[in-house]
Amino acid sequence: MTDESQARIQELVSANDVLLFMKGTPLFPQCGFSSRAIAILDRLGVDYESVDVLQDQGIRQGIKAFSDWPTIPQLYVKGEFVGGSDIMMEMYESGELAELMNDKGVAKAG
Repeated sequence: MTDESQARIQELVSANDVLLFMKGTPLFPQCGFSSRAIAILDRLGVDYESVDVLQDQGIRQGIKAFSDWPTIPQLYVKGEFVGGSDIMMEMYESGELAELMNDKGVAKAG
């Protein structure tokens, strides 16, 4: 991963309370895992931003090294890596993800 990619990813993660690195966009996800991640965030009703990794190979490869996580999507909450869609689903079903959002003071979608 280049220093430039690392810096751009760090800037994105730092600038957004809830950030999902995904394939595609929330309106047009490009894989089932990204679609599931968006559905979870929408059900939680939180304000979030997304980054389409398909638009930038530096970010697509760099995010895997940045988080030391091999797959996309990847969720960050208040700068902290949470996990991919499987972890998001487990946390959502147990109520842990909603609790995390509340504990971190994440804004509701408006």
